[in-house]
Amino acid sequence: MTEGFSPADTAYGFPLIIKQLLNRPKAVSLDQKIYYADKREFSYREFFARINRLANVLTSLGLQKGDTVAVMDWDSHRYLEAYFAIPMLGMILQTVNIRLSDDKILYTINHAKPKALLLNGEFLPMIGNRAHDTPSIEHVIWLDDHGTPAPEFTVGEYENLLDKASDAFDFPDFDENTIATIFYTSGTTGNPKGVFFSHRQIVLHAMGVIAGAALNPDQVGLRYSDVYMPITPMFHVNGWGIPYVATMIGLKQIYPGRYIPSLLVDLVAKHKVSFTHCVPTILQMMLKEGQARDFDFGGLKMIIGGSRLTEGLAKAALASGIEVFTAYGMSETCPVITVATFDTKEPLTVENSLAIRTSTGTPVPLVDLQIWADTGAAQPQDGESVGEVVVRTPWLTQSYFKNHDAGNELWTGGYLHTQDIAHMNAKGMIKVTDRLKDAIKSGGEWVSSLEIETILSLHPSVADIAVIGVPDDKWGERPLALVVKKPNFDDVSPDDVLALAEQAFERGIIPKYGIPSLLRFVEQIPKTSVGKHDKKVIRQLVADGQL
Repeated sequence: MTEGFSPADTAYGFPLIIKQLLNRPKAVSLDQKIYYADKREFSYREFFARINRLANVLTSLGLQKGDTVAVMDWDSHRYLEAYFAIPMLGMILQTVNIRLSDDKILYTINHAKPKALLLNGEFLPMIGNRAHDTPSIEHVIWLDDHGTPAPEFTVGEYENLLDKASDAFDFPDFDENTIATIFYTSGTTGNPKGVFFSHRQIVLHAMGVIAGAALNPDQVGLRYSDVYMPITPMFHVNGWGIPYVATMIGLKQIYPGRYIPSLLVDLVAKHKVSFTHCVPTILQMMLKEGQARDFDFGGLKMIIGGSRLTEGLAKAALASGIEVFTAYGMSETCPVITVATFDTKEPLTVENSLAIRTSTGTPVPLVDLQIWADTGAAQPQDGESVGEVVVRTPWLTQSYFKNHDAGNELWTGGYLHTQDIAHMNAKGMIKVTDRLKDAIKSGGEWVSSLEIETILSLHPSVADIAVIGVPDDKWGERPLALVVKKPNFDDVSPDDVLALAEQAFERGIIPKYGIPSLLRFVEQIPKTSVGKHDKKVIRQLVADGQL
């Protein structure tokens, strides 16, 4: 330290650890409410006491700093309490992806080796013979919504254990680079990979999201007056990190449990939910439920991620009163790195905002995002030059858990490689055009499957759409469109939908080779455990003649 600039003997170094996220709500939101669906409600004052009680329960089991504690639950108040209590003890929170197959769930548990498991009884069959199939787990805490007694192999039921524990606990300070959470990717190729984040990364991610939200007007920005409900699973990249953000601000929060469309709409109506986030599949479910009730969502602000927000879906959402817009990231990026950003002072309308709402957004503060050509050179911000999105920011996973070689590949050249193809314009607006593995090459030219999906989605009959490349003797690959039709559109033909691609070609929006050679109507389109189109499975089903 330079002479004269040394800190005072009693100066506080303020490590960026998760407990610091509670400083503001402890001052401003003690009487604010947190709800678990239609089952329970607590004040923030009670929430803080419950975090302390959970900490006492965990330490009474002999768990120590560095131990991993796994959670298998729906989106609940219990999950939110685990988000804080477990990492604030210096332990590692494993959020188990309950939508994986049973064998993949067992793989992720045995790879992370948690010593304790908070288990919702509905998921008991997924862990098989506990002693044989998950030998690292020494303690199971029973989570229950149905009055089912805790089995003998558990240490007890969650609420009963908390009731018996002290509500006083002094959480220690420690190195902000301590690992806080681990989550496993969907594993569409091979076994799932573990991505992990430190306290420092989670805190800085929360600050980055807040800063990004502050750039937007009230109509779509996040504000202290908002009522928050996640519709992204809390097991998936910390619920996109937004539960940490909402708690840090001190918002009224509603955790919906299992995603049942009728309940989600009920909760939006009852609590006047004004801010949420989800994948397009969930949005479609909510729109269908809302339309059946003739329900107006009244300006509900909704971030869409995971899959492309098409113009057709965005228009349907806006017509139902949902202020929909995109954010972008991936499991490895914690996840938010860009958010759709509106720079107009005029009220947002379909006409002046649709392109921005459906773009990939602009980088949030602290994000260094570039578009790289195959050579590794940065592409110009001309809105045309495409390449892979690479990124640096303080909250990116630094590797994969127990998979250093894959981590080195992820970080080739000192930037994290997203495997997404995009271009960026002079204002920093990014548009992802495809995944490297999903891009279609026809006659030596690249075809953007996402662009074709966006165009065809504008047909009023289209409920869901996926475009893939299929082998072609002459051109190498040609685009195939798979469409799920909305009800009451039985008379619509494939040519009716493909006419939109023809019109886009005539207007110079896409090249002629971008028009799919075939469009096929299907009952459903396969998706991953987190609601994305699973194009690997789609391609295989098409190749096998099953789709």
